[in-house]
Amino acid sequence: MTIYGKKLLNLSSNDYLGITSTYKISQIQSSSRLVAGNDTSFKELEDKISSHKSQGSALVFPTGYMANLGAIPILTQKNDIILSDELNHASIIDACRLSYAKKLVYRHNDISDLEKKLRKKAQRKFVITEGIFSMNGDFARLKEIAKLCQENNAFLILDDAHGDFVAGRDGKGSADHFRVAKNVDIYISSLSKALGAFGGYMAASKDIIDLAVNTSRPFIYTSALPGFLADLALKRFLTNREKKRLSLWKKIGQFSKGLRSIGYTIESQSQIIPIIIGDEKKTLEFAKYLRNNKIFAQPIRYPTVNLGSARIRISVTDWLSDSMIFQSLDTFEKAGRKFGIT
Repeated sequence: MTIYGKKLLNLSSNDYLGITSTYKISQIQSSSRLVAGNDTSFKELEDKISSHKSQGSALVFPTGYMANLGAIPILTQKNDIILSDELNHASIIDACRLSYAKKLVYRHNDISDLEKKLRKKAQRKFVITEGIFSMNGDFARLKEIAKLCQENNAFLILDDAHGDFVAGRDGKGSADHFRVAKNVDIYISSLSKALGAFGGYMAASKDIIDLAVNTSRPFIYTSALPGFLADLALKRFLTNREKKRLSLWKKIGQFSKGLRSIGYTIESQSQIIPIIIGDEKKTLEFAKYLRNNKIFAQPIRYPTVNLGSARIRISVTDWLSDSMIFQSLDTFEKAGRKFGIT
């Protein structure tokens, strides 16, 4: 099997069975999709997702975490190499651990380090990165990464949970934002973040999705997503997403500019805005102060982030009104002075 001229597995899609039985079933069920848990809404949703990502097919998982666990181990084999960004999400790390391939971690967004590690000999090479990193809010350097993958005949796997429906034209994601969508071999993402539904998915060529249907243990041996949640995701697709997306970016700009104007160092490029405090205890006290002043912004500390890099993680949403943003900035200004951050 080959995609984009790259050898995937020594099997053809004719060796696999697809999901052939699709029924409209009870909205609440507890069976694997390959047994009795399939639903017509899954097919509709997967068709919508594959179109959204301009891929041949898609497969829905109960969560984005399970989508990573279900995708990465089946694609990689013993003589392969996986190159993973050091700040990749825990679900990617766990998925890589389940693989028989050799694992190499490259420094965060460090193209020189990635290029050096891509020179390692292997049967096949897989580069895995997030589109927008969940704790820093920065974009992966996808233009350079995609170029390196092309030059080294490596597969590019993109977890775009935080870029999907937010970045790119019509919310098509981080790869579209950088105009390298055609260079991504496998997408993994979430339906429970910007789309506001629930679940996760992988999108790729039909051959790869057929492979997942028949060999992905997290897909085969777990209960399907309840049908009503698939219906919810379909309804979300049909909302005026682009209007809300553009409104969100306006509010991201307002919040980031406002934080910088009151003395915070903000390097985020997205809706995820971390305020790095460093000390774990001070971070918890800072978060308590915010909570007491009606701001919900979670403290993030070790082991989610490195020791000494504890932070307040702000997630900007389109629900925020201008008055909420102004009031929040006023509280952040007071908190910055109180805790000696600004």
